Amino acid sequence: MAEEHVPAVAEIDRASNGAPWSEASFLREISNPQAHYFVSMDGSTVVGFAGFWTLVDEAHVTTIAVQPEARGKGIGRALMERILVDAAKLGMSCATLEVRISNEKALKLYESLGFVHSGVRKNYYPDNREDAVIMWRYGL
Repeated sequence: MAEEHVPAVAEIDRASNGAPWSEASFLREISNPQAHYFVSMDGSTVVGFAGFWTLVDEAHVTTIAVQPEARGKGIGRALMERILVDAAKLGMSCATLEVRISNEKALKLYESLGFVHSGVRKNYYPDNREDAVIMWRYGL
């Protein structure tokens, strides 16, 4: 992800997330040495993005979203696979994320990539106080 991608990324985030990040937040993240962010492009159009932080030996997936019109085409899976490959190359041994308890499609995707449920964060999401499922994948 580069600075020129941020307006499109923020637009996708607003369409996908009840508590979206600001453009300023994305700009801070792409300059954070512990953060790694990617975009998926269709020609010159950003259709998805994802990011993670490296913390000791852990990759913490911070965000992932796909443009509503581009969903169901494997973009989210490709972004997650990229995160897992890059995290392993950076020496991370495991990955973690939180996902809305109601997001069945995302839960199934993460499970298919080897993530397992390991807990619940009560009232995690600020927009509606929905719980988040904590998921981990070991053995990157």
